Amino acid sequence: MEFLRLHQQNIMLFLSGICFVLAILSFFTKSLPKKRRRSLILIEIVGAMLLMMDRFAYIFRGDTSTLGWWMVRISNFCVFLFSLCIIHSFNLYLVDLYKNEGGLKEVPTRLRIVEILFTVGVIMLIISQFTGWYYTFDEYNRYQRGKGLIVCYIFPFISMVLQLSVIIQYYRQIKRSIRIPILLFDILPIVATILQLFSYGVSLQNITMVGEAIVLYIFVIVDMNKSVERANKMEIDFLRDEQKTMRVMFEQTAEALASAIDAKDSYTHGHSTRVADYSKQIAIHAGKSDKECAEVYYAGLLH
Repeated sequence: MEFLRLHQQNIMLFLSGICFVLAILSFFTKSLPKKRRRSLILIEIVGAMLLMMDRFAYIFRGDTSTLGWWMVRISNFCVFLFSLCIIHSFNLYLVDLYKNEGGLKEVPTRLRIVEILFTVGVIMLIISQFTGWYYTFDEYNRYQRGKGLIVCYIFPFISMVLQLSVIIQYYRQIKRSIRIPILLFDILPIVATILQLFSYGVSLQNITMVGEAIVLYIFVIVDMNKSVERANKMEIDFLRDEQKTMRVMFEQTAEALASAIDAKDSYTHGHSTRVADYSKQIAIHAGKSDKECAEVYYAGLLH
């Protein structure tokens, strides 16, 4: 924990940079459904902004200048706001995932409740800015926990528990490669939220949530690549089977046509087949390839 306290600003900068890059990559990813891609982009952008604002809150803590006064208040407000937004973004991802891949006809009620909790949480956060219920600032422009701070943790905590219950209930309706990251996306932040109540000066919850956002992207891309590979393989196999079918149909048609023509006269019966066999043998002795020998065979058959 002490190591994290000493190096957390560098960790925040590193993770936020990764999230910004992943958001750009997600924007150019066309293999994902549109709504899921948008929610993934939103998760990465919100995650990056969350850690950037959290980092600014530490940098300007205790700065009594005008810039410091504004930055401390704006950054702390954004930290609480983006903590709710990243859960909201993940909720949008789950809604699209279960409606499409999960095969659910309707969005689970618990995920709808998460959206209500998000709205109420934002309203309560705005109210706290005028009441100092969540947090206040002392004369040295330093953040101080308020009496109602635990209330602000209730909204994300209950939201993650509801999401987790949906994930567990419909666990087997999602691909195995996606089950683990969406499960960890709620489990680890729940644990971090509990620890956060007893750890002052360490942004354990925010770092955990953003770290899981990065892990989620990696698993989504890996799953997407596997899906693309399977689709390409199926297409190649289909084209190969079509080619074999067309070849068999051509061979049967050519042989039937030659036999029908030769059958008109007993003298010419089998003539085309013999010409084709002799032609192929000559091509083989001439060192022609299998493809060329086949072409010579059918040329002789249809001469």
